[in-house]
Amino acid sequence: MELSFAKIKEIATGAVRIEEGNGTVKLYRFTKEQEELYRVTNQEFYMKALSTAGIKLSFRTDSKNLSLKITTAQGSSRRYFSVDVVVDGKPLGYLDNFSDAVLPEDYTGLEFPLGNFEKSFSLGEGIKTVCVHLPWSASASIDALSIDDGAFIEGVKPQKKLLAFGDSITQGYDALRPSNRYIARLADKLGVEEFNKAIGGEIFFPSLAKLRDSFVPDYITVAYGTNDWYHTDAETFKANCKAFYSTLRENYPESKIFAITPIWRKDMNEKRVFGNFKNVEVYIKDAVK
Repeated sequence: MELSFAKIKEIATGAVRIEEGNGTVKLYRFTKEQEELYRVTNQEFYMKALSTAGIKLSFRTDSKNLSLKITTAQGSSRRYFSVDVVVDGKPLGYLDNFSDAVLPEDYTGLEFPLGNFEKSFSLGEGIKTVCVHLPWSASASIDALSIDDGAFIEGVKPQKKLLAFGDSITQGYDALRPSNRYIARLADKLGVEEFNKAIGGEIFFPSLAKLRDSFVPDYITVAYGTNDWYHTDAETFKANCKAFYSTLRENYPESKIFAITPIWRKDMNEKRVFGNFKNVEVYIKDAVK
């Protein structure tokens, strides 16, 4: 039994737009306004905005089988992707483009094909909760999603929402499996729906913060700074950081906002016009007081 567009919309989480056309279902994590902002300011970031990072299909079913057909396209600087199927909290299997390869320790620059992929999964007996994590590294549109004829299916959506801003680390780089991204694991731990607005290479971008989403998040995490240190000077950083957080507070006065400061990077002791890398954390803490 192939699921209808309406049913796929019912079980999708983390998508702010879902559209049907030419026999496929496309799921988007950015609003049209947010996408347009990137389209006119940074084509590379616009491409990354089309990835399906944070988008999942979450449902309960008694079906013994699940079949999935997708079309993938570039959504990051990486060429590998994975769709993770998790049943009752345990990984069941994957639809990906790299499982038949022997990966070296550094697999990040390898080339793998994108395009059309399909796979069937045996879900087992009884009623179970299934979560299908779509790729962070590519855009994935759903060409067909099928379960057993006569089986029931109902969406499972958390009551609370997490809005996650950030750079490559929050988008998902360089997790082979999207379910292993730190923000995905945090969302599972908190029992919240993840809405991912992260873009690999991004810095504090106040214009993005101004474009409010249609929902009110319970939690907001903001994880920029490492690319700011690499690309900007200290005064520009302070202004952008302050403006970003001030705008979030204005747009979402009831949300709990958490600042995540940068982690270690291998070139952190090199000289940059910004100054000492450790000052990134100092300036963020000062901006959010």
